[in-house]
Amino acid sequence: MDLSCKNEYAIAALIELAANYDSGEPLQIRQISAQQQIPDRYLEQLLATLRRGGLIKSQRGAKGGYVLARQPWDITLLEVVKCLDGLESEPISQESALGTTEGTVIHEVWQEVHAAANAVLQTYTLKDLCEKRDARRQLDIMYYI
Repeated sequence: MDLSCKNEYAIAALIELAANYDSGEPLQIRQISAQQQIPDRYLEQLLATLRRGGLIKSQRGAKGGYVLARQPWDITLLEVVKCLDGLESEPISQESALGTTEGTVIHEVWQEVHAAANAVLQTYTLKDLCEKRDARRQLDIMYYI
């Protein structure tokens, strides 16, 4: 399993929204884009997908933008990946494309890998990632002093 650019950008944008959650103020695309260095047009598409998936809400108007639909501790990385990748994040349900014993064994191991990855993604929330980011930033500051 690889971390796609799409997933990485979307999670980075969600971390920005999670960090801003307590203020209650929506973030605009240009703010998220500038902070995370994500192209505006691509970010717009990602945020539309996340909105349709129920993970974020959009607010119209001069002070409009995007906010999380739920608290940062209620949104797991598994939800984000499934929202973005849809059925692509599910394992292939066929026995084996090869139709051989070797193919069946490979397929069983791949199913196990997929289940382990989902278990890890289920344990992390956006709040956890914000805390990890803040801790990493603190270490970086301490290192440069």
